[in-house]
Amino acid sequence: MVSPFLKYAVMVQKYQMPLLIAGCLPHPSTYRKLYHAWNKGEPESDVGSRGIGIPDNFNSTPDNPAGIINRTILINGKEVEWNSDIGTALKDTLVFSTEAQKFAMAREVARLEVAGPVLNVAVALFCLAGVMVYGETPKQIFRLHTGPVVFRGVVNIVALGLGAVSYFLASDAVSQWLDYKSDCRAAGLSKDCAKGGVEFYNKILTRKKTICLLMGQKGEEMYAPSWNLFPAHLLRLKNAPYTSRKNGIVVCILNGQLNKVL
Repeated sequence: MVSPFLKYAVMVQKYQMPLLIAGCLPHPSTYRKLYHAWNKGEPESDVGSRGIGIPDNFNSTPDNPAGIINRTILINGKEVEWNSDIGTALKDTLVFSTEAQKFAMAREVARLEVAGPVLNVAVALFCLAGVMVYGETPKQIFRLHTGPVVFRGVVNIVALGLGAVSYFLASDAVSQWLDYKSDCRAAGLSKDCAKGGVEFYNKILTRKKTICLLMGQKGEEMYAPSWNLFPAHLLRLKNAPYTSRKNGIVVCILNGQLNKVL
């Protein structure tokens, strides 16, 4: 008697392409749960939005840093003293001008305008299709369907490995492209917004340096020369370097000025 598992395996093998296409068409409610519009906020409620992802420190000003100093920040198990020199330096990096705040929110909106969530989903689907191609092509060429099971198992393992590597590399490449694209679109809104973008990343870089100084040796091990965190895995580099993102905004500003001259 044929086991149910073998029946399902034969069915999947026979209808693998329709099943793959069906898997690429998730229900809209599933998509909304996984990729809400505000990628830094909270899911919307029945009566409206609960949060749009605006950081608490955006309500602080140099004269009234209430959104910063009313919180306790621990670094290496020690509380940051806001009245100290290094605490004051850290506090200054958390206070943004109106232009920098506009840029920070505009880049999130720009990320949605370039279909960031859709591209992230597309990468996963293309890599899934790639696994099917990687696994099926050698079997058809070398006629492994009638050969030993061990050979088909090896091909499947290699296909899964190639698919995983392809997903990591493609996902990180798309994520970095979205970072640069959203920054450039936000900076292109106005001169003030572009200047705010430069200020935004300057303060982020200064903040990273200050935190690294507070953390000592551990901070030097955690942060790369670009002041991004060292990736947890060798093949992963999800976010674009902050230094490159700031330089990209400067290039966008210069290109805009050159276009006006020409």
